[in-house]
Amino acid sequence: MKKLLSIHYSAFAFNASMLLLRVAFGILMMSHGYDKLVHFNERKSEFYNLWGIGSTSSLVLSIFAEFFCALFLIIGLFTRAVAVPLVINMSVALFSVHNMDFFYTGEKATLFLIGFLTILFCGPGRVSVDGIASK
Repeated sequence: MKKLLSIHYSAFAFNASMLLLRVAFGILMMSHGYDKLVHFNERKSEFYNLWGIGSTSSLVLSIFAEFFCALFLIIGLFTRAVAVPLVINMSVALFSVHNMDFFYTGEKATLFLIGFLTILFCGPGRVSVDGIASK
C-alpha cells in the first residue's frame, strides 16, 4: 500500500509509461489519418479550410500529422519534432473546428492534445529509436 501511494517512480516506470503513451496515442491517431488518406477524394472538398490555404492543402497537412507523424511517434523517431505537428493539428481541431467544446464534440481532440503535449514535454523515453540513438 505504501508503494501505491508513493510519489516516487523508477526509470523503468517512466520509460514504460512513455512507451505505452506513444504507442497508444500513435496507433489511435494513425487510424484517423489512415481514414483521411483512404477517403482523400471524398473529403478534400468538404474539409476545414485552415487559414485560407484551401481545404485540399489543409487535408494534406492533417494527413501528414495524423498518419506520418503518428507513425514516427510510435517508433520514437524524432519524437519531439513530430509531436509539434500533432499538437498543432489537435489545437486546430479543438479551437477552430470544434469551437473550444472541450467536453462534447471536441472531447477526443482535447484528449489527444493533452497526450501529445505530454509527449512533447517529457520526450520519448529510453525505449525508442531516439532513446537508443542517444546512448
